[in-house]
Amino acid sequence: MRKKHDDGPEMILAPKIRDPRSRETGFREIDPNVVAPEHVREDSLLRPRSFDEYVGQKKVVDNLKVFVAAAKQRGEALDHVLFSGPPGIGKTTLAHLIAGELGVSLRSVGAPAIEHKGTLASYLTSIEPRGVFFIDEIHRLQAVVEEYLYPAMEDYRLEIPVGDGPSAEMLALSLPRFSLVGATTRTGLLSAPFLSRFGIVLRLDYYTAEELTEIVRRSAQKLSLSIDAAGADEIGKRSRGTPRIANHLLRRVRDFAEVESDGRITRQEAQRALDRLGVDPVGLDELDRNVLRCIIQKFDGGPVGVESLAAACAEERDTLEEVVEPYLIQEGFLQRTPRGRVATKRAHEHLGLPTRQGSLL
Repeated sequence: MRKKHDDGPEMILAPKIRDPRSRETGFREIDPNVVAPEHVREDSLLRPRSFDEYVGQKKVVDNLKVFVAAAKQRGEALDHVLFSGPPGIGKTTLAHLIAGELGVSLRSVGAPAIEHKGTLASYLTSIEPRGVFFIDEIHRLQAVVEEYLYPAMEDYRLEIPVGDGPSAEMLALSLPRFSLVGATTRTGLLSAPFLSRFGIVLRLDYYTAEELTEIVRRSAQKLSLSIDAAGADEIGKRSRGTPRIANHLLRRVRDFAEVESDGRITRQEAQRALDRLGVDPVGLDELDRNVLRCIIQKFDGGPVGVESLAAACAEERDTLEEVVEPYLIQEGFLQRTPRGRVATKRAHEHLGLPTRQGSLL
């Protein structure tokens, strides 16, 4: 069911299937009479429907179950929640599951889409009691919008300016109690006053290869794919600790299997497809390897500053810091030091490049 508001976005009931568009525009309900693109239908199909279906992040999920059950038992809105961690590890999915478990509506928007206070007000004033308001990439909120959220989060009220100049007055508008759920990959960019208003702060980490193998197996089952345990294991090991990447790789391996083989995904078929995609046995892609080669070959293994590295690799700094470096550091290929980035001994060995005597960490 969808409710339309003339002065605001649509209201989405959490149990409905949603079409993920972009981080900037949020989500919309899928009209069952309209055929959605194949990748959209599959994304919706692969999304867990309950906490029990969610694989990985056990500590986070177990704690969330308690918090949600307690709020539901008291008939109250869940306290404001902040999820942090690398992209693609399930922050948005957990926001949907919270709303679904509470049985309330979900309002979803990407932070860049909230351009001014009026946009934010249109969202806040159309949230139902105990509803969930999800802001993705919340660290990208403009400072003036962030400050406008403070009284809404703390006192459930909006302060709307009426009039201009010295005669302007502030009109206080009461809001129903709601739960703000934020997702961020850069917790350090959130101001201390903003961060302190989240009663539940949870960090999501990369998944193990075993957890990703289970995700691949479940996704293959939902997509009615023929895959053996070894094939699922191969895809899981090369998925960079990220469920989103695991599902993307599964679909690409499926393409190779259906076009160039008999459609069954075995370890041999998965290896052949992933090698052609440039994903090596430890999950590094061409961009990862290019960054490591750049540090080793152009800067003698480091240390090198991120700006110099970005220029040498012809990549954006944000791409290096948010997409490339977290996994390389996690897997021991790269280290950040006070003087800059340094390629480790494992990086040299993995790429088959000679080491500089006494230079490695």
